[in-house]
Amino acid sequence: MAEEREHADAHVRVETTSDTRESADDLARSVVDRRLVACAQVEEPITSYYRWEGEICADREWRVVMKTARDRLPDLVEHLRSVHRYDVPEIIAVPVEGGNPGYLAWLVEETRP
Repeated sequence: MAEEREHADAHVRVETTSDTRESADDLARSVVDRRLVACAQVEEPITSYYRWEGEICADREWRVVMKTARDRLPDLVEHLRSVHRYDVPEIIAVPVEGGNPGYLAWLVEETRP
């Protein structure tokens, strides 16, 4: 239990969205290919409501959920910002509090060059 608490911030789940399925797939492939994440999942379209440049917008988007080691987060954010089609892409990281130890070990292993 103490070891779990010690490594509670060692893993993160990161989300972004994109305006097309193809773009979301490209983002997912690029981050896995560069070993910035162990896994990226593209979810079915969602509808996002937000204010942009003074207008309320409602757009269809595809969510990309990525799992990675915490120490890979800065490089992941930098990469996503450089390749994303949006001017200000959503990139949100949430710490993983626990889970399957084997999966979490694999997650770290897959993010090593």
